[in-house]
Amino acid sequence: MYECILVPTDGSVEGERAVEYAIDLARLHDATVRAIYVVNAANYGGLPMETAWDGITDALREEGEAAVERVVELAPDDVIVETQVLEGSPSRVIVAEAQPEKCDLVVMGTHGRGGIDRLLLGSVTERVVRRAGVPVLTVRVDGDHDDEPEGVQNAQATVE
Repeated sequence: MYECILVPTDGSVEGERAVEYAIDLARLHDATVRAIYVVNAANYGGLPMETAWDGITDALREEGEAAVERVVELAPDDVIVETQVLEGSPSRVIVAEAQPEKCDLVVMGTHGRGGIDRLLLGSVTERVVRRAGVPVLTVRVDGDHDDEPEGVQNAQATVE
């Protein structure tokens, strides 16, 4: 059913839950995992001109390389993982990469924020869900997961 599963990663420990889910799905479907990290250099545009821009970009790229390398480490030998570090607006880059000719599914973590938190912080995952050219599977990556519907827990157990 799936040949290539795109998994954007931010390198966080919490985000590994989504990565592991993507790896499990890839293993079940004999699919390739395509792990990407998006360097969002725009977040640092307000720094003083004296700041070494190249140094910041290099540090962000190194962080990205470590994040996608962690995906490789988490995958068993029978799952192929391709990695890439890209630059730009995270939601835009992910949507651009979530095209049917590039992947069949996107697996992303979500923090499950609602209300004012989502309004103030925005949601990369929400923007990707609304705009992606392929299905997007969201995996809750924060807090306690006892509030998940029973079907989700059973489906997850099946994948593991």
